[in-house]
Amino acid sequence: MRSRVLGVLAVAVTLVVAWLISASPARPAGLTEVTDFGANPTGLRMHLYVPPGVRPRPPILVAVHYCTGSGPAFHAGTEFAALADRYGFVVVYPSATRSGSCFDVSSPQALRRDGGSDPVGIVSMVRYVQQHAHGDPGRVYVTGSSSGAMMTNVLLGAYPDVFRAGAAFAGVPLGCFAATDGSGWNRSCAHGTLTRTPRQWGDLVRAAYPGYDGPRPRIQVWHGTRDGTLRYPNLAEEIKQWTDVHGLARTPTATDHPRPNWTRTRYGTAVEAISLDGVGHTIPTGGMAAMAVHFLGLDDGPAATPARPPRTSR
Repeated sequence: MRSRVLGVLAVAVTLVVAWLISASPARPAGLTEVTDFGANPTGLRMHLYVPPGVRPRPPILVAVHYCTGSGPAFHAGTEFAALADRYGFVVVYPSATRSGSCFDVSSPQALRRDGGSDPVGIVSMVRYVQQHAHGDPGRVYVTGSSSGAMMTNVLLGAYPDVFRAGAAFAGVPLGCFAATDGSGWNRSCAHGTLTRTPRQWGDLVRAAYPGYDGPRPRIQVWHGTRDGTLRYPNLAEEIKQWTDVHGLARTPTATDHPRPNWTRTRYGTAVEAISLDGVGHTIPTGGMAAMAVHFLGLDDGPAATPARPPRTSR
């Protein structure tokens, strides 16, 4: 009986998602919680945002929250939903369920493809949207803040064949928080005192998916110089990691200032870093999500509806 009930619920959720995609653009959009979306070893929750005017075969953006947050809070406190309204992509908001609502970016299971833990559940969410909401498997992206930024690095490293690009706000390199004692916090990494060579950082990415020799996702990394939670030196370590993965020199090929206190350095077309002078840990704030969406290439579609005013930051 229980399996029959679960089957009925799964069909109902699928029908709701299909209705959201086919409904009139005039209808106000909201979050839909999806259950039974596939393998989910840590019991993550999934919320899906399908905007009015969604494209017939929409790109997928996974937006991953910070510690103490949730998918609905990240939806309400960032501009990604408003940008989805404008450009017609869908947004998946995972929610961590462990104490502190941080994502697992430290265990051996999390740091290896299909090893278990949170990344497996998030990839299941993506595959659910591809199968049930017509999401484009060739246009899947990830972004996140703090714990979500760390997860962005992990997902790009362990699932380079799933994610095309990512944008990480105030994160750390893949493997920086690695622990084998069950701890989810790494003080030396958080304080920015854990340094490695580019090759050592790159090897941690390559070890996340042994034997993979296909294309690697592009990445954009952001960090505030006054970040007191995950300190600013982590930006340089992320640059080391991803330039090595892409076989790029660490000398920028271009430098500019999109805003007076923002310094953007580019390393070819695959790696981009934005240093935010005088900014702390609470990013993204106004205008940053739009710049990330542009880097990811999600703003190439027609502006189906006017974007809503920016949402209040957390």
